[in-house]
Amino acid sequence: MAYHHGDLRVTLLREAAKVVAAEGPDALTLRGLARRAGVSHAAPAHHFHDRRGLLTALATGGFRLLAEELRSAPSFLDAAVSYVRFATGAGRGYYLVMFDATRIDAGDVKLASARAETDGALLAGAVTVEPRTPDAPLAALALVHGLVALHEAGVLERRHPGEDAAVLVRSIAQILFSDPANRQA
Repeated sequence: MAYHHGDLRVTLLREAAKVVAAEGPDALTLRGLARRAGVSHAAPAHHFHDRRGLLTALATGGFRLLAEELRSAPSFLDAAVSYVRFATGAGRGYYLVMFDATRIDAGDVKLASARAETDGALLAGAVTVEPRTPDAPLAALALVHGLVALHEAGVLERRHPGEDAAVLVRSIAQILFSDPANRQA
């Protein structure tokens, strides 16, 4: 894909997410990204300075996109499904770097703000779950993040072949967070 007009930073981040989703974070280089975008090899450095800056920007964008997804979910169950669908689907290229402190600048102010926004959106849904305990938000995060980790490691496919991770998260969330008398069959 050659870059022709518009916002080069957005184009570079979109292309970076594609590379990471398909080949993993190690495959991403500023030169390779420039080649994909059809710009000079120095162009990405004007926007991100270095690879770590690029990955930090990618993670920041991922947190913002995920926060949007979570805010549009009407319930915790829907938010859990949105989280898993994002991380295992269209947002995978972002998600693979979002929690990797070895690749990103965890002290970046924009990253911290985007992460807090996402945490707030997820925790807002978690307060609606039953049983409402002080540990429910942590359990909610562990559920969605853990299920994504199991998916990435191939465990879900081995144990539940052909099963959609988003369907599994809904089932597990209902087991963990609902009154047994009100669970859906």
